Amino acid sequence: MRVTDAPAGLHRHDYATRDQLAEALAAGVSAKLAGGIATRGHASLAVSGGSTPKRFFEVLSKAGLDWSSVMVLLVDERLVPPDHERANAGLVRRHLMQNRAAEARFVPYVVDGHTPAECARLSQAAFEQDGHRLDACILGMGTDGHTASFFPGGDRLAEALDPEGDDKVLPIFAEGAGEPRLTLTLPPILDARFVALHIEGAEKRTTLETALGGTDVDAMPVRAVLHQTATPVHVFWAP
Repeated sequence: MRVTDAPAGLHRHDYATRDQLAEALAAGVSAKLAGGIATRGHASLAVSGGSTPKRFFEVLSKAGLDWSSVMVLLVDERLVPPDHERANAGLVRRHLMQNRAAEARFVPYVVDGHTPAECARLSQAAFEQDGHRLDACILGMGTDGHTASFFPGGDRLAEALDPEGDDKVLPIFAEGAGEPRLTLTLPPILDARFVALHIEGAEKRTTLETALGGTDVDAMPVRAVLHQTATPVHVFWAP
């Protein structure tokens, strides 16, 4: 594993294999959750979808934590039925909410029976039950430079990325996103006690370097996370 710092506040952790990455990221997240449980009696974790986090989820699910004191939620979700094959909630249930982590409380987004705006409002209310900031937030990144559901061309991208915005969850639609989505906004993500960007493969490495090499947030919204200086961000990468 190789660790480098650049720019200020961005910490890069490179691993030789994806299994090593999964073990290291799971260990780091477990420590943050254990700390939250020890100091406040509960902890919360926001995770992303896609195929990349499967190994990480499966390793984390075996961690020796008081999982009954942990709330798990999603960074973002597609506005599709809960049992849809593209629903991030299904991925989390299959790969994270098992083994010891089966005792955790999973709070998915509200995705059906309401307008997108109402789904966002109800989801935000559900996430705020514990009334505290996230202990850990694990982001992914697409080759188009999106993270969470901050897609280039998103109809509410400016609101979602507003560091002074009051909304913690917003509906968003972008042509590159496929379905309409719900997403955590930038403030609760950057307010997390531990923020990680989990990426794998040469193509994502190239995307990361491109994002770091420019400042146009509209073109690559992940730059809003990478270039800010208020919150340390840990980039975990393996080939």
